[in-house]
Amino acid sequence: MNALTSMMLLPLLGSLLVAVIPTDQVLRIKQAALGTTLLVAISGVMAWIKFDSENTAFQFVQIAQWIPSFGINYAVGVDGLSIVLILMSVLLAPIVVLAGWNESEGGRWSAKVFYILILVLETMMIGVFAATDVFLFYVFFEAMLIPVYFLIGGYGSGERAAAAVKFLLYSLFGGLLMLASIIGLYVISGANGGHTFDIGQLSEMHKYMSSTTQNLLFLGFFIAFAIKAPLWPLHTWLPDAAASATPGTSVLLLGILDKVGTFGMIRFCLALFPDASKTFTPVIMVLAVISILYGAFLAIGARDIKRLIAYTSISHFGFITMGIFAMTTQGHSGATLYMFNHGFSTAALFLVAGWMISRRGSSTIADFGGLQRVTPVMAWSFFIAGMSSLALPGLSSFVSEFLVLVGTYTRYPVAAIIATFGIVLAALYILIPVQKVLHGPTTPGNENLPDLNLREKIAIGPVIAVIIALGFYPAPLLNVINPASAHVLEMQGFTDPVPSESAGK
Repeated sequence: MNALTSMMLLPLLGSLLVAVIPTDQVLRIKQAALGTTLLVAISGVMAWIKFDSENTAFQFVQIAQWIPSFGINYAVGVDGLSIVLILMSVLLAPIVVLAGWNESEGGRWSAKVFYILILVLETMMIGVFAATDVFLFYVFFEAMLIPVYFLIGGYGSGERAAAAVKFLLYSLFGGLLMLASIIGLYVISGANGGHTFDIGQLSEMHKYMSSTTQNLLFLGFFIAFAIKAPLWPLHTWLPDAAASATPGTSVLLLGILDKVGTFGMIRFCLALFPDASKTFTPVIMVLAVISILYGAFLAIGARDIKRLIAYTSISHFGFITMGIFAMTTQGHSGATLYMFNHGFSTAALFLVAGWMISRRGSSTIADFGGLQRVTPVMAWSFFIAGMSSLALPGLSSFVSEFLVLVGTYTRYPVAAIIATFGIVLAALYILIPVQKVLHGPTTPGNENLPDLNLREKIAIGPVIAVIIALGFYPAPLLNVINPASAHVLEMQGFTDPVPSESAGK
């Protein structure tokens, strides 16, 4: 069986296994879910090992007729961009299950429903990155909303129902715009060689579009992806969702699902509408820079630790979007690497923050203090995660942020210079809460907080290890990402700017 199809089927089979386990046998349900995600992770690593980084074509391809009367196929495949994001997804899934071992307790429904939702969502995450049929991508893109909606609304806290509805409405609005653009592409393909949803064939359709048509279809895709990313000013659903969701759900939401937005910008916006991408690039660069600074300012003023992490992600996605639309190989490679690194740094922040909140009974930053003395392992985990979010040299995010800024500067120096102020602001929004949470006198009520237990150490250990390892040696990822990034730009007619010194010779 095809490697990608097997990866997608395993979580579904795991959800069926969980479904037949009696509801009162919670431990067995958790063990089945964890075992399933570990098997998927192993299959993802095996696919990564077999992947040929020198081959820029789609690999592990499988195409089967699905709705032949409309030219819709079950078509999957991966290139250097999607294999990296699938690897991130399958590695984070078992970590989320293990770290949030007790997150299903106190929810509206049973633990069985919670883990079925997690496993079904994992299938959708793999599928959305692997789909090479645009209609199949749309199905996965929309289907992801269902388990996330129930995970936030059923197992979250605070205003969880309102946050879940807001998330759903924003995402559905974007999805409808994208569907309109997909229908438009389908009609155009029918007039130029036959109806199809194949991304390879659709990437040739821009030759037959007027600039107005291409711009409108581009906006349908881009707005949907900008909501998912999230990019200012379409970001307002994120802080509420992150604050209300369980820590594990927040990791899946910000660490993985939001990457579908930036992934879609590369896979669909640039590939299907290269001319429109060039037309809208100046506007998008402005939005990206605003996101970087706006998210940073919101993070500095945040009083809730989960909202702070959400605001930092708005800033980080600004960097990713800026790298994508810089239209340089360094910017693209940096943006893709940033997606992977952000997934792990955000996972570390949300998981440790979740453990802190569960121990203290509060998510207010002011209620923490002096944790370094009381819970040193948890404190150091939070510190390393925070420094990675800050893009400290020696940790994974530094390499990707550096590549994004250098790649942007070669074409849009003003945008890169302004965005650099985001690094200065990052020092404030990370170091201030680190100082308040970890150092200083121990806040009353924190004296007897327990440190991380063995399960929690096992969960956070691999995340911290990845953050440190990729900070010193990012080559395993960049060796796969760089050829794919160069190929994307080459296929769409983008070239790196020629340095002025070379141009003068």
